[in-house]
Amino acid sequence: MSPPKPLSPFRLASLLRLEKDPQLAFHLFLNPNPIPDPHRNANTPTKPFRYSLVSYDIIIMKLGRAKMFDEMHKILRQLKTETRFVPKEVLFCNVISFYGRAGLPDKALTLFDEIPSFRCQRTIKSINSLLNALLMCEQFDKMMELLVCIEKFAQPDTCTFNIFIYWFCSKGRVDDAWKVFDEMKSRGLSPNNRTFGSLIYGLCLNLKWKEAFELKNNMERVYGTVPNAHIYASLIKALCCVGDLYLAFRLKEEMSKKKVKLDSAIYATLISGLFKVGKKEEAFGLLEEMTLAGCKLDTVTYNVLICEFCKDLDFEAAFKVLNEMVGKGCKPEVISYNIILDRLCKVGKWTEASDLFEDMPRRGCVPDVTSYRILFDGLSKAFQYENATLILDEMIFKGFAPYPVGITNFVDSLCQAKNEDLLLSVLNSLAKGNAIPEHLWKRSIAFVVKEDMLLSLSEHVDSLTS
Repeated sequence: MSPPKPLSPFRLASLLRLEKDPQLAFHLFLNPNPIPDPHRNANTPTKPFRYSLVSYDIIIMKLGRAKMFDEMHKILRQLKTETRFVPKEVLFCNVISFYGRAGLPDKALTLFDEIPSFRCQRTIKSINSLLNALLMCEQFDKMMELLVCIEKFAQPDTCTFNIFIYWFCSKGRVDDAWKVFDEMKSRGLSPNNRTFGSLIYGLCLNLKWKEAFELKNNMERVYGTVPNAHIYASLIKALCCVGDLYLAFRLKEEMSKKKVKLDSAIYATLISGLFKVGKKEEAFGLLEEMTLAGCKLDTVTYNVLICEFCKDLDFEAAFKVLNEMVGKGCKPEVISYNIILDRLCKVGKWTEASDLFEDMPRRGCVPDVTSYRILFDGLSKAFQYENATLILDEMIFKGFAPYPVGITNFVDSLCQAKNEDLLLSVLNSLAKGNAIPEHLWKRSIAFVVKEDMLLSLSEHVDSLTS
């Protein structure tokens, strides 16, 4: 059997694009021709593989999406040594975005500083990518530091100002956002849908409905910008929050007239609003309209239905929705399960809640800190002290901590029940996880002194410090 032909750079790029496993893609990139060419003279040195820029782009994107940053950094170091081509700035913009989504602002800053060492010039594109990454990481001080020296690299554009407008609006600082907006206009830059979307979102966040609607009208009349679905969604959500469904549906009709496509977020908001005011028939009618319009239900819409069924204590229907989600290729998120867990616990169905909690990993969803807290509080309120203690142990082991109010009430219950063994076990778990508040420690000390348990407590403290 003849050995396989050596891979060409073009073939490597094709294989990398087809490979779904980022780890296998990484190894393939590093060693594209593991079998040596039998026709090569043993005394002839092996020629290095001539990687293409496309191959670098594909593997870096795969590793970044998989958060395999050590492997990605290794590829970037190798890319820096290439002399046959210059990587495009968009490649670094993508990597900076990966770092931002992963909460790694320092790595994003470091890469931005290193871009010139790849013989690539930094423009406003990479600056905006860095600003957006810092925004995702809540690094406002570093954003301002970059803004001060931004003109050393390039002139800020509409996207630059949009990032700062969004930051201020998301923090409820609409007055500061307007100042940025005015500065943007003074530079001759035109606002776009994202600009107005952020401002309208900020106004709605501050309950300034009148100003939000005025801006929506002005953006069309003064600036010639047609509101998009995101802007309508902010306004409709705000109206549903205050129960003004009449005006919310007027906006929906306006969207249809202006041929702005209604997305699942709009439908979910309106369906939720109808449920809140008890208009169930209208809500299910809108759900049917959504389906007929070809708008696919997403997790938010399904969660609205789950929440409504749980409110009506129709858990069978809620579980049917979960199963339907799986059947339609819409994987339930942990919040979907937490909605059901919370309601089961609140109505005292702690057995069913425990069963669902145990079943979550089999369903492909790992319980998060909220799942543990819900079940712990539910078991505690149901006086299931031993089961609650087991959940607490597991929670602490995973690095989670209970709600302060929940653990305080639980310890108080154990003290009232004079359950000395479980109290010491709970204190032991909390101490191991460094999750025992000072006030709780004082309460427990007062109880053990009263009940003459100091010897047992000191033995537990000794076991922790030894």
